[in-house]
Amino acid sequence: MFRKFKFFILLFLFTAPCLFAQNTFVVDAPRVVAQDEVFRVVFTANGEISNFANPNFTGLEVLAGPTPSRVSSTQIINGNRNDMLEISYTYILKPTMTGKVRISGASATVNGKTYTTKPVEIEVVDGGKQASQSGNAGSQGGRQNGEISSDDVFLRLTFSKNKVVKGEPIVATLKLYTRVPVAGFEDIKFPVFNGFWSQEIETPQNINFVRDNVGNQIYNSAVLRKYMLLPQQSGEITIEPAEMICQVQARVSGGGGRSIFDDFFDTGYQTIRKRVSSKAAKINVMPLPSGAPASFGGGVGKFAMNVKLSRNDIKTHEAASVMIDISGNGNINLIETPKVELPPDFEQYDVKTNNNFTNGAGGNSGKKSFEFPFIPRSEGRFVIPPVEYAYYDINAGKYITLKSDSLVVNVAKGDNINAGTLVQGINKQSVANLGEDIRYIVTGNPQLTRKGSFFVGGIFFFILILLIGLAYAGIHYYLYSRAKLRGDLKRTRNKKANKIARMRLRQAQSYLNEKLHSPFYEELHKALLGYISDKLAIQFADMQRDTIKQTLEEKKVSPENIEGFMQLLDDCEMARYSQAGGQGEMESQYNKAMEIISNLENSL
Repeated sequence: MFRKFKFFILLFLFTAPCLFAQNTFVVDAPRVVAQDEVFRVVFTANGEISNFANPNFTGLEVLAGPTPSRVSSTQIINGNRNDMLEISYTYILKPTMTGKVRISGASATVNGKTYTTKPVEIEVVDGGKQASQSGNAGSQGGRQNGEISSDDVFLRLTFSKNKVVKGEPIVATLKLYTRVPVAGFEDIKFPVFNGFWSQEIETPQNINFVRDNVGNQIYNSAVLRKYMLLPQQSGEITIEPAEMICQVQARVSGGGGRSIFDDFFDTGYQTIRKRVSSKAAKINVMPLPSGAPASFGGGVGKFAMNVKLSRNDIKTHEAASVMIDISGNGNINLIETPKVELPPDFEQYDVKTNNNFTNGAGGNSGKKSFEFPFIPRSEGRFVIPPVEYAYYDINAGKYITLKSDSLVVNVAKGDNINAGTLVQGINKQSVANLGEDIRYIVTGNPQLTRKGSFFVGGIFFFILILLIGLAYAGIHYYLYSRAKLRGDLKRTRNKKANKIARMRLRQAQSYLNEKLHSPFYEELHKALLGYISDKLAIQFADMQRDTIKQTLEEKKVSPENIEGFMQLLDDCEMARYSQAGGQGEMESQYNKAMEIISNLENSL
C-alpha cells in the first residue's frame, strides 16, 4: 500500500507542471510607427501550434511573412526537468496610410485548444523623425556635435482632471519623452503637491520605454511616477515643476575623416548632462456645495453602506459590536467615522477601523470597516436607531444620504457581572462596587515624628548636579573639538602628510629590497606627489610643475630644497618608463627622498 502511495506522489510531482501550465497565444506590435517605417509584428505561443490562421491587415502592406520560428530549452533544478517551447510567426509590415491601422486577431490551436489574440490598433504618424526602440531610448545615433534641444528630451506632468471638487480623486502621471539615447539620471526632484493628500501608486524600479506620439513625432516615453491626489483645499492650486538631469549620449564629429573602426567600436560619443523640467500646472479645485447633511463624513465619490450586528442575542456583561462597512470608489481612505447612537444601558468602547482598498484611476476602490464594541449592563429588548452616512456624488453633483435599518438587540440576564469579556484590543475595564474598600478616619491626636531626610534638596544633591553639569560641559567641548578637527580636511591632510609619506616610503623600500625597478619608482613618485598634495592642499588635478614650484616658493622654502624635490620628481618619472638605473642608484634616490621630505617637513 505504501509503495502505491509513493508511486502516485511521484507521478503527481512529474505531471503537475503539465497539468497546471497555462498555454498562451499573444501578439507583440508597436503602438506608434512612422509612415515610411518597416516594422515587425510577432505572434507567439508557448506550445505546439497547429491550424494557424492569418490575421487581416488594414492599412498595412505585408512585405514578408508569416515566418515561423521555434525555440526550445530545458531546465533541470534539483533533479526536476522542465522543458519549455516557444513558437512564433513573424510578419514584416509597412504602413500604406497615416492614422489608425488595424490588425485583426489571429487564431491558432495550441496543444489542442484554440486561442485568438486581441485585435491591435497601430497609430501611423507623418513625423519626420522616429525614435529607436533599441537601447534605452534613442534616435539614429544621437545628435551631432552634442546639440541637445528641449524638443529632443523633456518631462511632462499630466493630470486625469484639471477641474475638480474638494476631495475628488486625481491621478497625476510624470513621464519622460526622448528621441536621443539616455544613459542615466541624476538630481531628480519629484513634484511636491501642496494642498493635496498624495500617494504614489506606481513607482517603476526599471524604466521601460515605449513608443508614443507627441505632436505627430515619434518619441520613446517612460512613466517615472504616478500619484493619487486628493485636494484638501479649494481654489486654484499651483503645482511646482519636476526637474531632473538626463545623461544623454551625443555623437561629436571630430576633425578629419572617420574610419570603419570608429563606427564599429562606437567611438566619437560623449555624455552630455541635460537638465529638463516639466511645466508648472494649475488645478482648479471647487468647494463642495453648501447644505451638506449633518451625517456628511467627507466622502466624495460613489459609496454603499452595510450595517449589521455581530450578535443579536446576548447576555448582560457580554461583548458585541455594531459592524459598519462603507464600500465604493473615491476618497474612501479619508472618510470619517459614522455616528452610532447606542442605548444608555450599553457601555461603549473605542471604535476600531480596518482598511481594505486599492488605488486606481478613479480613487481608492474597496471597503473601509468600522467596529463599535459595546457591553450591555441591563437586560431587555433594545433598539439601535438607523445609521446615516452622507457623501457627495460627483456624477450626480449632489449629496446622497445612505440610511440603514434599525438594529434590535435582545439582552438576557447574565450569570454574573464578570461573565463578559471584551474583544481584543479594548483596554477599558468593567467597574464594580466593592463593600470592603472603605476605611474609617482615625480620630484623636496623631503622634508624628520626623524620620530620616530627603536626598532631594540636600547639599549632596546640589553637589551631584554640579558634577553632572561639569562632566556634560567637558564631554561637549571634547566632542565639539573632535568634530571641528575632523571637519577641517585641509588641516587633517596637512597633519597626516608626513605619516602617509613615510608609509609609502616604507613600501618603496620593500620594493627596493626585492629589486623591483618599476614598482619602486612608482611608489616613490606617489610618496613625493602625495606629500606635496596633502601638505600644501593641492588637488591632484592641479598637480603641475609650475603650480608645485610656485606654491613652495610662496611657503618660503629654500631654492635648494625646491630644486632637489623637482629634480627627484623628474628622475622618478623618467625611471618609471625606462629600465635605467641600478640597485645603487635606487638606494641613492630613496635616501634623497627621505632627506627632501624631512627638509620640507621642517620648512613648512
